[in-house]
Amino acid sequence: MAHKFKISAAANEQFKFAFVYNAEKIFWSENYKAKASARSAIDSLKAHAPAATTVDMSTGETGSGYRFEIVASKDGQHFVRFVASNGETMVRTETYKSKSSAKNAIASLIKNGPGADVLDES
Repeated sequence: MAHKFKISAAANEQFKFAFVYNAEKIFWSENYKAKASARSAIDSLKAHAPAATTVDMSTGETGSGYRFEIVASKDGQHFVRFVASNGETMVRTETYKSKSSAKNAIASLIKNGPGADVLDES
């Protein structure tokens, strides 16, 4: 089964989406008031993720523009967030025990996101 973006209903008549492979969510979004906003965010990810830089915040790196940020959680694990050029987090991952798993999530979105189908399950 291929990678997909899945739009789903969220609380309070809002919408959210996830980038998934099989049944596993790799990245997921915050809630959006309009379905069109969720679709716009997906389009932005497809367009900007392949050229985005990766900064490892856990080692003190910083960045600007569209970027992936590897962040250390309080328990010593790592997660990834994709940040838009305006500084807003668009999507994030679960926490991973190894930093290499966080990097694999980034590689998956870069490689598979641009061609991924969008399914509306809302």
